[in-house]
Amino acid sequence: MSIFTKIVKGEIPCYKIAEDENFLAFLDVNPNAKGHTLCIPKKEIDKFFEIDDDLYVGLMLFSKKVAIALEKTIPCKRIGIAVIGLEVPHAHVHLIPLNDMDEMRFQNKVSLSKEEFEALAQNIQNNL
Repeated sequence: MSIFTKIVKGEIPCYKIAEDENFLAFLDVNPNAKGHTLCIPKKEIDKFFEIDDDLYVGLMLFSKKVAIALEKTIPCKRIGIAVIGLEVPHAHVHLIPLNDMDEMRFQNKVSLSKEEFEALAQNIQNNL
């Protein structure tokens, strides 16, 4: 069972942004930039391109909705999207508010307190 499945089941807490019956969006706790969000299917699927077509389209539409809320919340030039899939064996989309390309490199991280994560999650939820 992946760490993301444990988050879906409520066994591990997260800073939830959005959720429906098939998908969950939550703040990355090791973010590249403030607002870095992960969108996942609740069903554990290892590889992104193993997702069936309907779920894939649903994940992209769900991610788009979250990205629009992120852009309303975080001052940035645009929202970057990445699918890497090596760090957790559970398909997921990274949504990263970008002001420069370094924020997509997964090397420079930002630190936020628990209170900052909570406030940020609430602000993004308010823009959904």
